[in-house]
Amino acid sequence: MRIALVADSYPPLRTSGAVQLRDLSQEFKRQGHDVSVLVPSSDLQTSWALEDLDGVQVLRVAALPTKDIGYVRRTLGEVMLSTMMLRGLRRSPLANVVWDAVVWYSPTIFLGQLVGALKRQSGARSYLILRDVFPEWAVDMGLLKKGLIYSFFKFFERLQYSVADVIGVQSSSNLGYLAEWAQHPGRRLEVLQNWLAPASDVGCSISVNDGPLAGRRIVAYAGNMGVAQGMDMVVSLASRLKHRKDIGFVLVGRGSDVARLKALAAEQALDNVAFHDEIDPKEIPGLLAQVHVGLVMLDPRHKTHNVPGKFITYMQAGLPVLARINEGNDLAKLISEERVGQAYVGSSLDDFCSAAVAVCDAQDKDEMAVRARALSDRLYSSKAAVQQIAAALRAF
Repeated sequence: MRIALVADSYPPLRTSGAVQLRDLSQEFKRQGHDVSVLVPSSDLQTSWALEDLDGVQVLRVAALPTKDIGYVRRTLGEVMLSTMMLRGLRRSPLANVVWDAVVWYSPTIFLGQLVGALKRQSGARSYLILRDVFPEWAVDMGLLKKGLIYSFFKFFERLQYSVADVIGVQSSSNLGYLAEWAQHPGRRLEVLQNWLAPASDVGCSISVNDGPLAGRRIVAYAGNMGVAQGMDMVVSLASRLKHRKDIGFVLVGRGSDVARLKALAAEQALDNVAFHDEIDPKEIPGLLAQVHVGLVMLDPRHKTHNVPGKFITYMQAGLPVLARINEGNDLAKLISEERVGQAYVGSSLDDFCSAAVAVCDAQDKDEMAVRARALSDRLYSSKAAVQQIAAALRAF
């Protein structure tokens, strides 16, 4: 199939979404599909730029910035995404390509207009990879109230659903949210697990053994540190376990809460926490090879559910997991049934501390590592994701 893969992030960006899209595009190519990635860029001096990145054709089109800026500017940039990307595409060598399928990734919710235009132009089928149920999660977190702004976002959310032939959610708990959408003829709703291609250890700029936490059992977090993660609980956990000189916490990434979290740790004079700036995704295997437990954090106020990409990264690395997640999240059952760590639901620091100690002091660490890698191979490969997406598209 001739596939347009549309997203708002792609390498060299270092987000988990960008890495997933890279792995997916390369696997589409490996399986014999002709794939082109369409992605916005705020750094272009021209309306478009076409490049070959690791064997995949990538069309970058000029757009307003949407990353690491204030909410108002970000919303404006995202609202303009479809219009600006369509304009850049129409000026590019891919303007008249006839697509068999359009596959796009959410977040963001603002690509529906672009996908609709591509479908009409080519008579293409479409597959929405839905990883983020927005604006619902923002309401759950208290970041947004139901009102005019909420209705504005809901309009774009419904628009992207309306142009999808297939929607792949990342957890069976999300199926109910789209049950009404799926009742319309010609639509298909399914669970599409997150994925990650195998990655080799090419080293890491962070050397745990050369820092103050050398020799400790390291609990590591690599990813965004913002409101949605509820990372204050990690600082509280580190404070509670300050007496355990054999346990340390390494927190790597960026996000709206990083500066505040660092200040919190400094205020409490925590010597068992080390913060590091975001690193290149290629360095993540090298980081995880130095640590002992992978940390997953989801604020318990969330009502929608997902299996974060970092969980899959930890599984691939053979790391047991300590997860603090929201009630009803499928991840709790998965971690328990597969015996790959400890999952805690709630806000009790005592109980979270007990879960952390249990996974750090577990006697079956080697067995957990074997189970984790087996789970990664079985459920979370980019090969399986591409096969599932292609099969769903061919069914129409």
